Amino acid sequence: MSISPLPTGPSRQKPSAAARARIENAALDLFAERPFHEVRLDEIARAARASLQTIYRHYGDKQALLDACVLHWANALAARMTDHLAGIETYKDRLRKVFWVVLDFFEQHPKVARMILGSVYPGAMRYDVTDQQRRLTNLFLEVLAEGRERGILNDQVSEAILLDYFYGVLARLIQMQSMRRQEPPLSAQVNVLFEMLWRAIAKP
Repeated sequence: MSISPLPTGPSRQKPSAAARARIENAALDLFAERPFHEVRLDEIARAARASLQTIYRHYGDKQALLDACVLHWANALAARMTDHLAGIETYKDRLRKVFWVVLDFFEQHPKVARMILGSVYPGAMRYDVTDQQRRLTNLFLEVLAEGRERGILNDQVSEAILLDYFYGVLARLIQMQSMRRQEPPLSAQVNVLFEMLWRAIAKP
């Protein structure tokens, strides 16, 4: 799985694939353990067996490194979403599949969930990198816009508001699952959880 690099300027160098993987894997481990502001770049450098100068040279600063980590996993989720939506014809089943893919993805990658929930805030991402990185949000919006146009979803609000509901429920479920270890996996409860969400966003 390739990691998408940040845009490069005249003084920014691209790290090798191996160095990039070491640095971003170390960053993921630390950002999953503690909030962004508590993690130091020198800690990441030590965990990655890289020099601090190497991280500055390749990324610029800690925020840019977090951005690179998040964008890599957003691309992975977008690719998985595209694969799973292929061939599903019923609208409700497609939306249910989107819901399941997100729950299952973060169950498979709990460190990514903890990194995003603990370190990524609205408006924090500084780089609007390419159409590839915007695919995930566009996929959601396209599915929701179709539902409004077909009279299936609530058309009294925009698809952006519907997206907020969708994201909000998913984020809360994923966040609390790690604190409720005695409960079954969310993906095993997907039908009842999705039906609850569906009643909130379907057209009355």
